Amino acid sequence: MASEEQIDLFNGASESEPPEGFDPAQIPTHASVPIPVGTYGSMAEIKQHCSICVRCGLAEGRTNAVIGRGNPNASVMMVGEGPGQHEDETGLPFVGRSGQLLDKVLASVHLTESDVFICNVVKCRPPDNRNPSNQEAEACKGYLLEQIRMVDPKIILLTGAIAMRGLLDIRDGITKVRGRWYERDGRLYMPIFHPAYLLRNPSRDKGKPKWLMWQDIQAVRAKLDELKDAAP
Repeated sequence: MASEEQIDLFNGASESEPPEGFDPAQIPTHASVPIPVGTYGSMAEIKQHCSICVRCGLAEGRTNAVIGRGNPNASVMMVGEGPGQHEDETGLPFVGRSGQLLDKVLASVHLTESDVFICNVVKCRPPDNRNPSNQEAEACKGYLLEQIRMVDPKIILLTGAIAMRGLLDIRDGITKVRGRWYERDGRLYMPIFHPAYLLRNPSRDKGKPKWLMWQDIQAVRAKLDELKDAAP
């Protein structure tokens, strides 16, 4: 059981100073063990811990921990909710039908894996592809925060309620907030539709999810170009 001070998804508890005698090797053993800022120096180190992690019950069904794919120094980061079956089998996020569509969406505005880093809130597959629980997201939050710190992206795209609530404390539905920019800690965040939602709503008519996603990804491309032009 997570401690009271860690009960919120991303309340900054992992940013506290490690207790005296803190041993990083204990991180994968229990959700009550903090993940202090600066614990990890690479995605490989996070993967090593996640591959043996038992901080929550998702470890019981894990084939592979799913850490991320893309450029670990990318300007754009995408945060989903959790791995599915294909991701669990391959150890890579967004590689099934949703991932194929996502890659097409990114390619439509000339973004590739060299421009984007893709990861999830939780690193292990929830049973039956259900949404991660609050407790599971809480247990995994320190890994995600360390990924954000290391990638240091200018833009973070959020797909799904768990990511929106965890990083922006947004409780509204995605249809109300998608396409809006939010600024936190010097970064720009935008909630967008999950590719799986687009697969369930294939119409390209104006006002439909696919049409709206096209507007959003163009706005992301324009904002990225604007930030690059403004850079010293």
